Amino acid sequence: MTTEPITWSKAKPGGCGACGGHGPESPDEAPETPRERVNRRWNEVMQETRVAQTGVQILFGFLLSVAFTPLFHDLGTFEHAVYVITVVSGATATACLIAPVSIHRFLSGQRMKDEMVEVAHRLMMCGMLLMAVTIGCTLLLILHVVVPGFMAKLLVGGVMVWFALSWYALPLWLRRRSARGAAREDRPDGACG
Repeated sequence: MTTEPITWSKAKPGGCGACGGHGPESPDEAPETPRERVNRRWNEVMQETRVAQTGVQILFGFLLSVAFTPLFHDLGTFEHAVYVITVVSGATATACLIAPVSIHRFLSGQRMKDEMVEVAHRLMMCGMLLMAVTIGCTLLLILHVVVPGFMAKLLVGGVMVWFALSWYALPLWLRRRSARGAAREDRPDGACG
């Protein structure tokens, strides 16, 4: 067991560390102690986990019931394969998104909150990716039955591009934009870059 806090080499002052920081604190915010920061970060992870858990659990419950409907047995090999991939990715997404709760139960009181935050962050990122795969496969399964042919795959591809843009590309773009803004503020007056 380690009692030394993890150092975040990429973190900006006042940032969360697990994702490189959220930029400098605003002047009207009181600075946080390391303990306050890790507690705030843990609470943020738990709030985000609750939102994601609800969505994936509802979707997974729906998926489990599909195999017991009369029409399921009339589906072809392609639909059955997509269903299996969907259920497996839904189960693994559920595991990733519930794991932070288990980690907290096992490690509570061990003075490992820094490590718990980092692991929970990684599990959340993995769980979100698996949830996107689950949603995409669910759409493919449904649309392949409703809109047979290439149109179903085209629609699912469009939705998955939207997931990639809104869940991954947009946050990364916002982070880069914020980093560029912070770099400009840190430059001495008159410096060109």
